Amino acid sequence: MIPVITLDGPGGAGKGTISQIIAGKLGWRLLDSGALYRLTALAAERRGVSFDDEVALSEVARNLDVAFLPGEENEPVRVMLEGTEVSKDLRTETCGNNASKVAALNGVRDALLQRQRDFREAPGVVADGRDMGTVVFTDAPLKIYLTASAEERASRRVKQLQGKGIDAKFQAILSEIQTRDERDMNRAVAPLKPADDAITLDTTNMSIPEVVNHIIELAGEYSLV
Repeated sequence: MIPVITLDGPGGAGKGTISQIIAGKLGWRLLDSGALYRLTALAAERRGVSFDDEVALSEVARNLDVAFLPGEENEPVRVMLEGTEVSKDLRTETCGNNASKVAALNGVRDALLQRQRDFREAPGVVADGRDMGTVVFTDAPLKIYLTASAEERASRRVKQLQGKGIDAKFQAILSEIQTRDERDMNRAVAPLKPADDAITLDTTNMSIPEVVNHIIELAGEYSLV
């Protein structure tokens, strides 16, 4: 069985950065499931598809023309939509909020489910998302649920945006995070929650290296590396 490490949790808990580092250290594939939902939202927005039209949104998800290309050294993966790089477009708050809306739709989730499972290839995959351990890879031997306080996650996001020269207000970002948490945790389909057998890590007071090292140690304890 090809091993899987799942990292689920709310936005801003550090899943994306930590998953990428761990995948690099282990030499495994990386699945950024959130990118697929963001891509669906972005493609729908560009095509003028209403976020209330589940049938049309599901069709967009089913036929996404996407590619994930390796970035330069120490740079993130480059994401291509219909032949055009959209890496920066996917990281906006608007795209994130729209992704949360489409992710609540059963038809969209069904359309993307097998595409996510197809990432499971040797020697292993690190899967980052919100339902990786509860829905997509229920048999994963190591499931991690990363969390942090909403205030800490908002602070990280503000610093990230300001570091890119983007004006960001703490209260506005905090409100968006709290709204997204509420929607993700209370949606009818695949709500955000730890899997029953997940290990919860609160990263509020942990550095990225501390979290990475802890998860690598757990992978060793579970005989995955």
